[in-house]
Amino acid sequence: MGGVRRPAGQQPDAAKAGTWRLAPSLPTAAAGTGFVALALAVVYFWLGALAHQTPRHILVAGTLIVAFGGVGLIVAYRQPRNRLGWLLLGLLFLLELFGTSGSYAVLDYRLGHHGLPLGPVAVVLANTAWLPALALVPLIILLFPDGYLPTPRWRWAVWAYAGLVACLAVVAGANAIAPVVGHDIRIDASGSLTSSGQLPGWLVNPPVWFDVFVVAGLVGIVLSAVGRQVLSWRGATGERRQQLKWLAFGAAVAVVWLIAMLFFSSLPIVGIAALPVSVGVAILRYRLYDIDRIISRTLAYAIVTGLLVGLYAGLVLLATQVFKFHSTVAVAASTLAAAALFNPLRLRVQRSVDRRFNRARYDADQTVAAFAARLKDAVDLDSVRGDLAAVVHKALEPAQVSVWIGPDERH
Repeated sequence: MGGVRRPAGQQPDAAKAGTWRLAPSLPTAAAGTGFVALALAVVYFWLGALAHQTPRHILVAGTLIVAFGGVGLIVAYRQPRNRLGWLLLGLLFLLELFGTSGSYAVLDYRLGHHGLPLGPVAVVLANTAWLPALALVPLIILLFPDGYLPTPRWRWAVWAYAGLVACLAVVAGANAIAPVVGHDIRIDASGSLTSSGQLPGWLVNPPVWFDVFVVAGLVGIVLSAVGRQVLSWRGATGERRQQLKWLAFGAAVAVVWLIAMLFFSSLPIVGIAALPVSVGVAILRYRLYDIDRIISRTLAYAIVTGLLVGLYAGLVLLATQVFKFHSTVAVAASTLAAAALFNPLRLRVQRSVDRRFNRARYDADQTVAAFAARLKDAVDLDSVRGDLAAVVHKALEPAQVSVWIGPDERH
């Protein structure tokens, strides 16, 4: 059949029209997804209350839901073409499914509400949904900040990563299904299984070589994704470099928090919320250039806190064990000493950290201080004006500098 061929110049307009028709549907889909996530969060909190979850547990879950869900919804709504927003929403759904299934399983198999529909399904989801949720984190790091792979070659790495995660999912699913098949479902207060079943051994207990192969492959791909961002940071400038700093800051806080949880089991997992928040700030480009100050302040206060805690503990031990003071007197004296040293120590540590991690601000402060010293002895207005413009340009690097002097101020 014949047809009318459009002139070449009209093709972009048609493409733009198609894009215009499609674009409004994506923010609408993001809003609908956010509404469903909110509804599932309400169900999760309701079931958590029925399952006698502690307020601390519900508060931690709420913090993670707000962090992942809020950032994912905003990114998906503001930048619907960016896959990271949808990945964050997917991670949120998996976390909510994990928590909701766990509370539902506790109600059915631990608190005596026997016969609830889909109880075995809830047990399986409560013991498997955490794996795909955790698997999405390296993908978020790899696709940061625009949601696209660095090069087409990374597709093979992503497919290999998906295959390895699927292998782990099969093993985790087998371990969760085995008690269901054997009708021996025993769970703890969080919904995790404490019993095992009788499925084939190669599913429930895979050989050692399988574990080594899968774990080594996953670690290699994850480290490659992190290394890709490190190399990208070394060659990046301007806004892109600041975005990568935000990603590194959030990831560092999350990792340090998880390590701290190994030593302090009572520490809640809320620190991991720093990762989605930093990703959202970097993608939306909100106050990007404050990251150097945030990093320097975080490092300074962390160092000061560590030094003061060590000093406090040392003074208490010295006073009670060596000088044999009463414990109450020793604690009071140590507290006063730590409080007196806080501000001088903070200023000294802040200067050292700024000199290393926030060099631009440190140099700017030094430039302004030197200008203030020169201004005390200045008498020539023209030289002061030129010096002021030079100092502002060096400290702030504006696109243009102008100094206006009123007629009454020239004499």
